[in-house]
Amino acid sequence: MNGPEPVTIHDDPGVVVLDGGLSNALADRGHDLADELWTARLLRDAPGEIAAVHRAYFDAGARVATTASYQASLAGFAQAGMTRGEATELIQRSVEIARDVRDEVTATDGTPRFVAASVGPYGAVLADGSEYRGRYGLSRARRAAGRARPASTPS
Repeated sequence: MNGPEPVTIHDDPGVVVLDGGLSNALADRGHDLADELWTARLLRDAPGEIAAVHRAYFDAGARVATTASYQASLAGFAQAGMTRGEATELIQRSVEIARDVRDEVTATDGTPRFVAASVGPYGAVLADGSEYRGRYGLSRARRAAGRARPASTPS
């Protein structure tokens, strides 16, 4: 696959075309994403590939690029052996890459384009599918205790 197929953009101002699946496009480009950081690993290892995918989606007609940060978190990067500073830099890089490509492509034709942050749920950092099941390793009693709040007393 050389990139996403171009789409016809309608003149309807209520229609905004978003980019497609970043992980699928990166996998199509030969990247193995089978680790706990998923696409966020490429923020460190192959940021140019993320930029190339953003560019391909813009070239295909997307008006919005979604950052490569769904799986990016301070805790997740720390588990991968990175410092807090390195993790923060990589999360910021996810936005910078998308903005730089947006600015580059927009400069060629003046079409307004946007960047959307991809923020995964708490379960994403666990890298065990918890975000799909809603089970985050808490016991039933602990979940119940978290729901029980003490009554507030007037001061």
